[in-house]
Amino acid sequence: MWFGSAVTRVMRVLRIDPPGLVVGTVFYIWSLTPSLLPRHWAFQGLIGGIAGAIGYAVGAVSAVAVQRLVLTRAAWWPPPVRVRRALRIGVPVICVAVSLVALYFAVDWQDQLAELMGTESPTYLGYLRAPVLSVLIAIAVVGVFRILRDVGGWLARKLNRVFRIPRRAATALSLVVMLVVIYTLIDGVAVRGSYAAMNAIFSASNDTTRDGAEQPTLPEKSGSTASAARWETLGFEGRNFVSGGIRAAQLAEYNGKPAKEPIRVYAGLESADGPDAQMRLVVDELERTGAFDRKVLVVIPTTGTGWVNPTAAQTFELVANGDSALVAAQYSYLPSWVSFLADREKAAEAGRRLIDAVRARWSTKPPGHRPKLYVYGESLGTQAGEGAFDDLNAIRSTVDGVLWVGPPNSNPLWRALVDRRDPGSPEAEPTYANGLVVRFANDAEGIARNPDPWLSPRVLYVQHRTDPVVWWSPELLYRKPAWLSEPAAGDRTPAMRWYPIVTFWQVSADLGNAAGVPDGHGHNYGTVILDGWVAVTQPDGWTAADTERVRGALEDLRGHDGPEK
Repeated sequence: MWFGSAVTRVMRVLRIDPPGLVVGTVFYIWSLTPSLLPRHWAFQGLIGGIAGAIGYAVGAVSAVAVQRLVLTRAAWWPPPVRVRRALRIGVPVICVAVSLVALYFAVDWQDQLAELMGTESPTYLGYLRAPVLSVLIAIAVVGVFRILRDVGGWLARKLNRVFRIPRRAATALSLVVMLVVIYTLIDGVAVRGSYAAMNAIFSASNDTTRDGAEQPTLPEKSGSTASAARWETLGFEGRNFVSGGIRAAQLAEYNGKPAKEPIRVYAGLESADGPDAQMRLVVDELERTGAFDRKVLVVIPTTGTGWVNPTAAQTFELVANGDSALVAAQYSYLPSWVSFLADREKAAEAGRRLIDAVRARWSTKPPGHRPKLYVYGESLGTQAGEGAFDDLNAIRSTVDGVLWVGPPNSNPLWRALVDRRDPGSPEAEPTYANGLVVRFANDAEGIARNPDPWLSPRVLYVQHRTDPVVWWSPELLYRKPAWLSEPAAGDRTPAMRWYPIVTFWQVSADLGNAAGVPDGHGHNYGTVILDGWVAVTQPDGWTAADTERVRGALEDLRGHDGPEK
């Protein structure tokens, strides 16, 4: 008897609801349409399963509502048993056949995206693994939902029988109890427990050192024997940063004239006891290395674990021919994507603290004998950098220029500027106040596209049309964004469409592959950072030939960040 009852419950959990299957299939087919980036079959399987399960729930709930509100009055309802049996057999067969046909077109769309971005094209046979994974995920999601529904029903019956609570009130109360329990488990156990576990894991990896990274011997670097910021306290990314860099002799070779040894200052989470002490250490390191006597001082609010893009750092040093100082500080053990979910306020506060501390010491130097002060940020680093400024006026009165690359859609300043863009200006490449102070560009050509005056200090956002970090937003669940209403251009496929709920999951999956595409696409900005930096800093006597010479040097340095010492 126990076995038979268990089998019955399992069959109830696994049974197929035809209306739910039809709507779930529609959602699944929507998930096969192209998004910003090429999708691996595993990503497609994941979002297809999630989208299909959500569609199944929408269809099943809608069918129940229609049945109770409309069909109960219909003379022909319920249909004959033969019809119901035919539907339970025929609907799944048709849904499977339609899905396989749609999969053929999906492979063609993915092939077009791969061609646009220079990546490997998928095959139909290889992509057949995606629907298998989608089915497994959808079954798991729908099964969990049905189990929770059954638990809620059991609780409602107990409340009705034991406490004599009316049936409808018991049903409502059981729903509230279930939601509270689920929220507590997710927020209190799953989310916070996951963050705690990840913090422990990544704090351990923070103590490791990249192969080939060695303690610098130059006094111009934090972590050297002359530095108060000890090598072992800088963290994994901090040690990468200070051990790299281009030596003066190599800079002179690339630029054809004598160069200075570049300065790199860094403080890890363990370099000082608390944020205030960390900032004091940073400015003391700038003083020790002579950073305030250089031509250019670049403040780099970091992403998550303290990562600084080596291509960006090399760019600054090459353009300044070593007459530069770069300063950064770590504020978290967590990687960028986790920090984006858990530490966005912390990132903004860390950026504000770093920029304020450096500027406060910088402002004590004689105006004619201090370096140009710039801010650079990439990805979550742009959010950290924006944290130091309330608006454009604050930027113009604080620093000599800003370059922000790949800003997340949730950046408050970026969002405000995009929302207030000039009438008729596209969201994908907006124009704000005719580009008088702040500009947006998708590529090197876009940076130079506006011939009108550009006042200093200049602010530049570089954002690819296919960067999911820039375009991902929870609003994709229920609202079509302006950038998807605009004609496709560049590397964004015109076949991309917006579908409620589904597009959100597609772009969410794109986040997982944001850096897995070649330079110039997705979240890989490559040497366009050079074009942006030259536009913002306006080096004296700089020519287009100089830009191409430095670009060649960056290509030559690709894969490593210069000599290790």
